[in-house]
Amino acid sequence: MLAGLIFATDDAHDRPDMLAATLPFGGATLIEFQARLLIGAGAGQLIIVVTRLSPEMVGAVSRMKRRGIAVDVVRSAREAEAKLHPLARVLVVADGLVTTEPIIALLSGEGSDTLLVTTDADALPGLERVGGDAIWAGLARVEAQRIADVAALPRDYDFESTLLRVTAQAGADHLLLPSGDAREGHGVERDSARLRLRNDAVVAAFVSNRLSWVERYVISPIARRLLPPLIARSTPSLVVGGVSAGLLLAGLGVIGWGWPFFGLLAVLASFLGLSIGAVLAWMRDEQPAATVLRGTIAGGSALTIVMLGFVNSAAEGTGTGIALAGGLTVLAGLAERGASDRIRRRWWGSPVAYPLVLLPFYVWGYAQTGLALSATYAALSLAAVIEALREKP
Repeated sequence: MLAGLIFATDDAHDRPDMLAATLPFGGATLIEFQARLLIGAGAGQLIIVVTRLSPEMVGAVSRMKRRGIAVDVVRSAREAEAKLHPLARVLVVADGLVTTEPIIALLSGEGSDTLLVTTDADALPGLERVGGDAIWAGLARVEAQRIADVAALPRDYDFESTLLRVTAQAGADHLLLPSGDAREGHGVERDSARLRLRNDAVVAAFVSNRLSWVERYVISPIARRLLPPLIARSTPSLVVGGVSAGLLLAGLGVIGWGWPFFGLLAVLASFLGLSIGAVLAWMRDEQPAATVLRGTIAGGSALTIVMLGFVNSAAEGTGTGIALAGGLTVLAGLAERGASDRIRRRWWGSPVAYPLVLLPFYVWGYAQTGLALSATYAALSLAAVIEALREKP
């Protein structure tokens, strides 16, 4: 069993009346963002270490419990020990830590005690040294026994610092914090102004880590510019999604009127807006809204392809266009149904990829060729999905 241990004891540097863990972040609070990452990594229990319960913390804990997970608030190592299963793996999160899904994934699996560390040249502020050239990077995986070891020490010892020392003395492995996009969103912040800047970095890291080539290389660069002002203005995700859905309907209408190229442009622009709305929903833990927006992209892609097939068949006086569109829709739907983030490869097709692949063929005037090649792309993606899902001997 994986449990999360989140420290929330220090006040914000520029808001002494407020715990750093309850500063606004991602449309909610920092501690709710940390909890969401832990739950996404498979944590079945959350233990929050506090020195006082502020009204903001009470509200955050209440919202966390709506996720259907056990959330316990403790004040000492002895209370934490009493709440933990003795065989649990505990993922420790430093007070004020901002991180990303790929970093959490490094420590969420099975394994021995491990400390995420940086070097002196890349140290995070406010954290402690755990070796000659190793600074703690705010995350650790420990056995429940380490919590028991701290509980056996005098009560006036600082829980977080003592747990770190006990774990290091027990011979914990050191895992170096990776560089790259994931590193950009990782840091410790207890200042509200700096946390707002860190919020932008986390959003950028999230949209840059998407697996699909369209999301990473086409949508991500645009989303990284548009998301920060939307987040700063607290723009609702469903407002962005609703406007984008309206643009999608307009694009489908333009295709139906016999202007497929301009309709495709509107559809692709709507997919960008729907993707941005889904990221906003993810940041604010609005899972139903994110699901609806992603579903709208998938449904809109299928409708777009079918409309293009009908228009082509009507123009050519044959059934070739609609046959190709139908085949493409079925193959793409099966591939998407079988794919998952665990096995997905970057080159595989996606609901946004197929209309984008079709666009240049409509510029050149080879609609049927585009439909045929897109169907071939979907078939290759489906074959790769099937191969990835096969049980290896």
